[in-house]
Amino acid sequence: LWRSAYQLGAAQIFKVGGKSFEKVASDVVRAWTNVPFVQYKEWADLAGALPYATKLVAVEMGGEPLETFEHPKRAVYLLGSEVHGIPEAVVRMCHAHVALPSVRYESFNVAVAGSIVMYDRLAKLGK
Repeated sequence: LWRSAYQLGAAQIFKVGGKSFEKVASDVVRAWTNVPFVQYKEWADLAGALPYATKLVAVEMGGEPLETFEHPKRAVYLLGSEVHGIPEAVVRMCHAHVALPSVRYESFNVAVAGSIVMYDRLAKLGK
């Protein structure tokens, strides 16, 4: 996901709770040197650190289809864990809720889901 964030123009990536990301040898573009990573202990910590006028967008099953979604100019995209998704209370606090289409089951791993959303944003809003 870090590499995709770099390739698709993200300003930073973050994680809430759990273990921190670690740089990996397969990251040939050394994305970790170009895209800052911030670790938050809890969701409230992230919410309190959002830049002014930034919209929270939950990427989770049951939301507006990505193909019709209009990306906010300033956005933070929330991706849930692959097992539990985004807590319902967090989805409710978001400004938008978007879902990724699929042929079968609307569940992607986090790196794939994040990459799809970032690509869609780049394609719709340009560089």
